[in-house]
Amino acid sequence: MKFFKLWLPVFTWCWVIFYLSSIPNLGTGWGTWDLILRKAAHITEYFILTFLLYRAFKGSFNFSSFYLLFWSLGLSFLYAVSDEIHQAFVPTRSPSPKDVFMDSLGIIAFYLLIKYGNKFRKTVAS
Repeated sequence: MKFFKLWLPVFTWCWVIFYLSSIPNLGTGWGTWDLILRKAAHITEYFILTFLLYRAFKGSFNFSSFYLLFWSLGLSFLYAVSDEIHQAFVPTRSPSPKDVFMDSLGIIAFYLLIKYGNKFRKTVAS
């Protein structure tokens, strides 16, 4: 049961990302706002994926902090790359290194939260 509680959200979120990448002509049609929203979505969805992977690895294995981050960040990045490759096979979509970069910003944001979040919280609280 613990396995499903920890890993089902990871696989569900990966499916959501895969599904959204499968939609041809995905967009809002709001011009500049469309671009901003799509790029923000890249950052957000990979921040969430990295968080879910971190949570699953932390609850499933006795990894050191280094390996928790290594596997969470690394697998998120690999999924971002595979998602762009997947888009090469979707009509009207194409792979974009810029999107992998945007995905990586979400991954890096999670890393920074883990690395500096407690220090920031302690500084603000004192």
